[in-house]
Amino acid sequence: MAKRIIVGLSGASGVIYGIRTLMHLRAMEDVETHLVLTEGGRINIQVETDVAVSDVLALADVVHRDDNLAAKISSGSFQTDGMIVIPCSIKSLSGIVNSYADNLLCRAADVCLKEKRKLVLVLRETPLHKGHLELMMKAADLGAMMLPPMPAFYHQPKTIDDIIDQTVGKVFDYFEIDHHLFRRWGEKREESSNE
Repeated sequence: MAKRIIVGLSGASGVIYGIRTLMHLRAMEDVETHLVLTEGGRINIQVETDVAVSDVLALADVVHRDDNLAAKISSGSFQTDGMIVIPCSIKSLSGIVNSYADNLLCRAADVCLKEKRKLVLVLRETPLHKGHLELMMKAADLGAMMLPPMPAFYHQPKTIDDIIDQTVGKVFDYFEIDHHLFRRWGEKREESSNE
């Protein structure tokens, strides 16, 4: 049976993480994606990338307006495997932790928490003050997985996409989605003819 995953792109910097997530999920036949793109996310796509918003929307199987609180994903009776908020702004984190579901992104995340489904928050903020950390602790206590994009270098990334894909791969690991987005610890590097 196919996995059904909600992907939320909030207004935090780092929208490329969400775009790469959608690109990789699009290539998988056994995953159905439901996208929620906030207005801040739309703006950051235009500011931070050369990708058209329409092209990002086309990567999802289903697109939901962020102001549509009657969307399927706002109900626990609509079954999903969980949600990835990538990137997750502190504003969205606060809305999720405090059940302030005034938009679909926060409502869908709240549904995942109440239904005990997987919720991954890829937080994009630095530095963090105590209030941010307290919100992260509360989210973890509620059942969310905190997965800030902190790059590893043991896989010897060569491009920015390699760095981004390592974070996306960590998210996929949590959802038990098979991938080959980065070289895992202990795996041997393929020797190239240039070495």
